Amino acid sequence: MQLGPLNHVGVATPSIEDSIVFWREIMGATFIHDTFDMPEQGVKVCFVDTPNCQIELIEPLDEDSPIANFLEANPAGGQHHLCFEVPDIQVARIEYEAMGKRILGKTRIGAHGTPIFFVHPKDMGGVLTEIMETPKQEH
Repeated sequence: MQLGPLNHVGVATPSIEDSIVFWREIMGATFIHDTFDMPEQGVKVCFVDTPNCQIELIEPLDEDSPIANFLEANPAGGQHHLCFEVPDIQVARIEYEAMGKRILGKTRIGAHGTPIFFVHPKDMGGVLTEIMETPKQEH
């Protein structure tokens, strides 16, 4: 497996609206994408562009959201995951499985419209890691 580019850092937040204010006013973000719902994953998402990657703000849609437990343990929010790109998601999945890494769930379409999967943090140096097929066009 070869490390691909860091695409984004996922940040769980109890309020995307409040987080946008922080990223704009405190961090100086100049381009913040529109917020959108991903009901199939139980989250609301908003991307903040930085010079070398994006910040993915993630808010739960309801108490059944997969990030609800994270926010219960971290009420102010915080870093949730790192996302790295790979050229071929199927090859990457096979390679991670061959290394004995625990993949969480099936490969699915992520917020950038490309296939993704997550690897258990206990198998990734304590960091929940999203593996994402490189988008065919910039978002």
